Amino acid sequence: MKIYLDNGATTKVDDEVVKAVTKYFTAEYGNSSSIHQVGRAAKEALENSREIIAKSLNAEPEEIIFTSGGTESNNLAIKGIAFANKEKGNHIIITKVEHDCVLNACRWLETQGFKITYLDVDKEGFIDLEQLKSSINNKTILVSVIHGNNEIGTINDLEAIGKICKENKVLFHTDACQSFTKTEIDVKKQNLDLATINAHKIHGPKGVGALYIKKYTKIIPLFHGGGQEFNKRSGTVNVSGIVGFAKAVELANKADIEKMEKLRDKLINQVLKEISHTMLNGPRKKRLCNNVDISFEFIEGESLLMRLDDQGIEVSTGSACSSKSLEPSHVLLAIGLKHETAHGTLRMTLSKYTTEKEIDKTIKVLKEEVAALRVMSPLVKD
Repeated sequence: MKIYLDNGATTKVDDEVVKAVTKYFTAEYGNSSSIHQVGRAAKEALENSREIIAKSLNAEPEEIIFTSGGTESNNLAIKGIAFANKEKGNHIIITKVEHDCVLNACRWLETQGFKITYLDVDKEGFIDLEQLKSSINNKTILVSVIHGNNEIGTINDLEAIGKICKENKVLFHTDACQSFTKTEIDVKKQNLDLATINAHKIHGPKGVGALYIKKYTKIIPLFHGGGQEFNKRSGTVNVSGIVGFAKAVELANKADIEKMEKLRDKLINQVLKEISHTMLNGPRKKRLCNNVDISFEFIEGESLLMRLDDQGIEVSTGSACSSKSLEPSHVLLAIGLKHETAHGTLRMTLSKYTTEKEIDKTIKVLKEEVAALRVMSPLVKD
């Protein structure tokens, strides 16, 4: 039995998505900028998809800008806002637990004269709203706070953060790649000016994402060319990928979320109960429906990962974008874990395809492999 529990890295493309996109590779393969019949058919598919995705966010269709994925959308949001508003100020606020693409974009902006404040988080990964308020000054142009954390599953309160930003007339962006369709995102209710989403975390194709940009928001594009996507993202539009993205959004439903929550809680509860010296990272509540992040004392997470992989169980030791690094997770260090504890951590992320039988098997194998590694570990205390 092969058990895939790395859905925070990417997901299986839904069969209905594959079916939906196929004709845009074969029959309706036109460039959406062309004015002949096949081009017009592609344009219609593009705009229908834009409407579906906009509706899911309570946004307007013209506020959805399609990109190649979350990394591009985050870079467009942060760099595009920074350079478009530098006459107003040069200060940006983010958190210490952002995805690497946000952190690295901001580190690069520091070399260009921008000032970055990195907010602390508590032991469950939540920001301190009072620290956010006190960090805003008359040079602050943007606040960017991740919605659902990609490692520990923490869901930040966008509405509360958005209210603070609105009161201080500061733009607010969130990276919602992990949370999109899994929990509520309402750009009007939550006072969002920009929001990053993508397809491959929700059973859509890789290589396609979007950035919600509130109407009239001043932003400079990263790419210059033919002026596609309302002059905000030039380049030939990935119609087939966008159609697949929209189909994945249509397929998302509450029943699948409830199923994932139930299996998530079973995995957490049984592992913590049956395996000693374990600790859940992130909150019990206000947590992504599919995220389980557990530290196992006295062992190396990489060793446990490989032993699970040998038995057909696929997990990760952190974010897929940085899991090959030997450095401990910046997210785990930010919530206060020691280096050795961070190194002994696994992230297990479920999907709508995960079954209870798979969870039962995973718990059984985890118990066996953790016990075997601890017998060999020099870290085990007498």
